[in-house]
Amino acid sequence: MNKRKGWAQELASAPYLIWMAVFVIVPLIMVAYFAFFGDGEGFTLEHIKDAAQYGGIFARSIWLAAVATVICLIISYPLAFILSRMETKSQSTMLMIVMLPMWMNFLLRTYAWMTILGNEGVLNYLFGLVGLGPFRMLNTQGAIVLGMVYNYLPYMILPLYSVMEKIDNSVLEAAQDLGCGRTQALIRVVVPLSLPGIMSGITMVFVPAISTFIISRMLGGGSNLLIGDLIEMQFLGNSYNPNLGAAISLILMVIVLIIMTVMRQFDSSDDDRVLL
Repeated sequence: MNKRKGWAQELASAPYLIWMAVFVIVPLIMVAYFAFFGDGEGFTLEHIKDAAQYGGIFARSIWLAAVATVICLIISYPLAFILSRMETKSQSTMLMIVMLPMWMNFLLRTYAWMTILGNEGVLNYLFGLVGLGPFRMLNTQGAIVLGMVYNYLPYMILPLYSVMEKIDNSVLEAAQDLGCGRTQALIRVVVPLSLPGIMSGITMVFVPAISTFIISRMLGGGSNLLIGDLIEMQFLGNSYNPNLGAAISLILMVIVLIIMTVMRQFDSSDDDRVLL
């Protein structure tokens, strides 16, 4: 019977393993091959050296993604806590409102901000009514961060909400009975218990933000290239160079892997102790 169960489990997992092999492992092998092997040159590190010349773009991408992630966390944390303390019916309504923008196409959402932030856009029109402006808001790094925050904010709210919802009110009441004020209870009880949600939210926002190219292209203009734009140019743009694009992609994967490894060191999902 155990052998039959083992065969049944292996057969059930076969489609997933095939999917992983075809759409994850094979692409990774192809990226590594193009990054380390040239056209008839054999193994080489020249493509990696060429990719390292774009250190400024790597730094800009990491910085803007980090800023957007921090802003998302600052906005999402109190919102997720308030949402987790609501009644069930109110929670359902608020969750639908949070997820509503995600029902629209990503490009349409980003294009809408071009209309809002343009020199003759909605915001500058409103500023003009009170004698201010026009202000240059489009094609700036601030516009890129705004686009990242708007598009990826739900990915921070939902993990935080799912963790905070499991924190029973009796835990907060016990903390207050033991002498903690509301602020202390939040810092010493809610924050430690919600740390797994914080780590998940940071990962879900930072990873797509650092590799985006649509937001930077539409809201940042050509003068604010990010890593995603650079990779896209090597495969689809005028400067076609798949070897360099693969090398940049490989470096980006290593950067993301290092950051995620560091973030896991702060994840206390296996430690439910609360310092009172």
